[in-house]
Amino acid sequence: MTVVDIATDPLWERYRHLALPLGLQACWSCPILGTQGETLGTFAFYFRTRRGPNEDEEQVVETCVDLCAIAIERHEAEREIHRLAYFDTLTGLGNRASFDIALEALEGTGGAGLLLIDVDRLKIVNDTLGHAAGDDLLREIGRRIGETAPDGAYRISGDEFAVVLRGANVAEAMPWVADRLLEAMQPQALCGGRPHRLAVTVGGAVLGEDGATVESLRQKADIALYHAKDAHRGGFARFTEGLGDAAARRLQAIRDVREALDEDRVEAYFQPIARLDTGDFIGLEALCRVFGRDGARMAEAPFQLAMTDGVAATLLTERMLTQVARAIRSWLDDGVNFQHVGVNVSAGDFHVGALEKRISGVFERYGVPLRHVILEVTELVYLGKKDNLVGEAVKALRARGLLVALDDFGTGYASLTHLVTFPVDIIKIDKSFVADLGEGGPGAAIVGGLIDIARKLGMKIVAEGVETAEQARLLEALGCRLGQGFFYARPGDFDLTTKRLRERGQPLPDAAPARLTAG
Repeated sequence: MTVVDIATDPLWERYRHLALPLGLQACWSCPILGTQGETLGTFAFYFRTRRGPNEDEEQVVETCVDLCAIAIERHEAEREIHRLAYFDTLTGLGNRASFDIALEALEGTGGAGLLLIDVDRLKIVNDTLGHAAGDDLLREIGRRIGETAPDGAYRISGDEFAVVLRGANVAEAMPWVADRLLEAMQPQALCGGRPHRLAVTVGGAVLGEDGATVESLRQKADIALYHAKDAHRGGFARFTEGLGDAAARRLQAIRDVREALDEDRVEAYFQPIARLDTGDFIGLEALCRVFGRDGARMAEAPFQLAMTDGVAATLLTERMLTQVARAIRSWLDDGVNFQHVGVNVSAGDFHVGALEKRISGVFERYGVPLRHVILEVTELVYLGKKDNLVGEAVKALRARGLLVALDDFGTGYASLTHLVTFPVDIIKIDKSFVADLGEGGPGAAIVGGLIDIARKLGMKIVAEGVETAEQARLLEALGCRLGQGFFYARPGDFDLTTKRLRERGQPLPDAAPARLTAG
């Protein structure tokens, strides 16, 4: 575009007061266009006389415009690559890579601290309102964290943020910053179009005082965060030596499980449930096995520690549900005989919410009839303030055709009360009672009494921990029809279980209702 007289051309009416005092009388500009035809900028000549461009100037512009377009687009591409590499696309905060760089920069410095911030109830929002609402929640929490700590805020994982603190008085400032973060979450926010209360839990540690190195600083802040989640969720805790080794062991167990989930080292093993009279397998219990990178199975003690974390327990349940659904689908397609597969769920699975939807959704996705599924729960699931919630969820699942088994019966509290209060189809007698069986002994009297009560309530009995032929004989004499334990088979992977079912599996009778049958 050529303007030969800036003083009179209407296009310069709003800008001539800027150009004329500089002695600029005329202008010739050419747009710089990107590969998609978008305007990236302009290349312009300004003249101190009233004239247009000459031939040489036109040639310069023709050459330079293309070079400018290449340079600008390359610069924008580099900026976008940097943004994607170092910034979280959802919240705009620094991402894990930026966080790691910031932590490395703390090494050898004085006056630094770390706050780790865990988002509470994100999974409930995702499951009940959808992932778009969950993104709204994270976006708003990230915004508030960024406003509270603009120079050191990061989103380091799906539901975890971090704030790196620097300064001479970090130890004194840390509780104040944590309080400001918690206060910032007080106003409700719209998530999926609905008002929602934001809640986070914060743990912190100070470099030097709590951890001598950056690596130990992160570990100590992690321990403080998990302590805060256990002791006062929605609050703040700073690391102290009093948190001790137990918290560190629990944290390591949770990390190991999370890593195993990420690296697909979690596998469903299956232990058969057998008829005591024939030894045929009528069903299975799916057992979670977590393996290390070296192929060794995670020991029971750290596994149970990890299961005390609600998020880890829920993620394991989801992985198990998927693997069980795949296994059942395969056995149905191949004509392999079996009746049911039991899946264990924890109290956390109920309290997260939407359990009916989550379970039925997995099996419907694989086309698995719910009559082939048993939900195994322990008595601890029924304890606490949310027992009504558990009862309603169990009732809804049974209405869809699932059976519910009360696992490890006799090891919790008020066991007989649960048989009357909550809907249960199957009682699994804990192995400790089976181990005490003996002719005329107290173990036999207790087991016999439980079998009699279950029969009168219309429930089935499965004896766990059957390890000898004598135990199987005594149980059958007491009226028990089904058993599970090493006497019949140890837990095995999918391939071994398929082989076992082909040899000894018993199908669910076509006309039978959705109940365990033993002939």
